Amino acid sequence: MYSASSPYRIITVCTGNICRSPMAELMLTEAFDAGGLGGAVVVDSAGTTSYEVGHPIDPRAARVLTANRIQSGKHIARSWRPEWFRERDLILALDVDHYGWLHEAAPDSETLGKIRMLRSFDPTAAGRSTLDLGIEDPWYGGHDDFDITWNLISAAVPGIVAHARSVLAERQQGAGQLLDPQQVRSIS
Repeated sequence: MYSASSPYRIITVCTGNICRSPMAELMLTEAFDAGGLGGAVVVDSAGTTSYEVGHPIDPRAARVLTANRIQSGKHIARSWRPEWFRERDLILALDVDHYGWLHEAAPDSETLGKIRMLRSFDPTAAGRSTLDLGIEDPWYGGHDDFDITWNLISAAVPGIVAHARSVLAERQQGAGQLLDPQQVRSIS
């Protein structure tokens, strides 16, 4: 159980944790920081495989992030750990195979409720089947594919931020705790 003061924890998941999931992690972190929620929301990422563990972010992903003033030099790929099902509040799959993998590995129904497709937060994707919400792996393509990945993630970021704000506000109301003025401005 989380207290009202516990950060809301989000993890983004792709295959190797060198392209899509670190892009989403860093883009979301930037958005939460810009929205005043940097201390209230923590975002990290992982891969469903260990293929790339220990490697830095793909240089093409780094290029897109750098072009948008987001630093990625500290990212080191890692693979999913089962305890994260319990420790994360929201688990965002970047493609349908990650979504399926997470569903298969989920230990219980409560955990299943935490797993969402990242693009399910994109209002232009509302009502689409889960099968239509994936972001294809740009690793196999060129620079344009990383730009497409950026655009698809960007479209979902405001919805994820709004979702986290809502959850944080509910936690505060449920706990009956008063927030300091800075937190009230950032959640409202």
